[in-house]
Amino acid sequence: MIKRHLETDLMQLLKQFPCVAILGPRQTGKTTLVKSLTKKIKKDTLYLDLEKPSDKLKLQDAESFLSYHKDKCIIIDEIQYMPELFNLLRALIDEKRKPARFIVTGSASPALVKGVSESLAGRVAYTELTPIGLHELSKSFAINKHWFRGGFPDALTSKTDIKSKQWLAIFLKSYIERDLNQLFNITLTTSLIRNFWTMLSYNSALPWNAENYARALGVTGPTVNRYLDYLEGAFLIRRLQPWFANINRRLVKAPKIYIRDSGLLHRLANIETMDELKGNSIIGASWEGYVIEQIAQVVPPSITLFYYRTQDGAEVDLLLVKKNKVVSCIEIKVSKTASPSKGFYESIKVLKSSKNYIISPDSDLYPLHENVWMCSLKTFIQTELVKI
Repeated sequence: MIKRHLETDLMQLLKQFPCVAILGPRQTGKTTLVKSLTKKIKKDTLYLDLEKPSDKLKLQDAESFLSYHKDKCIIIDEIQYMPELFNLLRALIDEKRKPARFIVTGSASPALVKGVSESLAGRVAYTELTPIGLHELSKSFAINKHWFRGGFPDALTSKTDIKSKQWLAIFLKSYIERDLNQLFNITLTTSLIRNFWTMLSYNSALPWNAENYARALGVTGPTVNRYLDYLEGAFLIRRLQPWFANINRRLVKAPKIYIRDSGLLHRLANIETMDELKGNSIIGASWEGYVIEQIAQVVPPSITLFYYRTQDGAEVDLLLVKKNKVVSCIEIKVSKTASPSKGFYESIKVLKSSKNYIISPDSDLYPLHENVWMCSLKTFIQTELVKI
């Protein structure tokens, strides 16, 4: 079993906050993680799974039931199925403001769940359990295996690639046919969502253009934007925003879209093996999205991620920004022999970043320029990120 790094942070948050929320896509191990926490919390716990009718029945009079168990740490799994509980938790916490009163999990962003109108600001610590990251794996774990299969535990740890692909296919089918509708209490057309998600896989790492998708799918631009909101709200895609603060240049201002889990991307694109990926045109976009996701999982809260692209073609795949200042420009290359573009060096001069990198799958660490280093993704995460 792979130990999740979030567990240590959660134990600290439970000493401070009345409610801790663990968010993230389905099947990342939220329930397993919560159950492991119950063995370490120094108080009685009560577990409720809102996907079980019997547990939902207990909450017909939720105020009385939860008040009766006010001295326990109450765990509510998949809280989006009873969004009215958010307001009740707020009131109960204000009545008795003690740490570790509630742990809630959710597979949908509360901001998109119908009926969530009251804020739990100051009462809840929100955390995200992502699919397993490269930083959580042993040093001996092959990066290509993680890149190809992605980080969902059941896909990553399957005994064979065939079983891994079967799991991912079932996961996608479930989300397309049922889960998105249930998570957000909506009705989405199955065929449209499937086609939309497939289009996203073939256009990964490109700036978002709603009208292009709308024309291809035969729907309106606002409809396509709403579909994208739901996928983002289910923690399945990432919008990487462009950086254009305090720069007097014509810049691309549309976000770039990535399918966050590389295993899902490869399944949507029907890529069967790592060798097939190496010969496929999406390999560059796949590696770019994978690198960005792995870095996003480990950057400190003080750092925000962006990309940069001018209308005349100068581009940086990833910017690390701290206190409204670009501190690092990162070029993501699937080949360690590929040279960075002229536009990359031009961008460094404009953005005035002091520590910059070219990240490939397996390169040694060495300088390319006075402030540009070549390195592998593992090296960047393990040794270089702390220097920025």
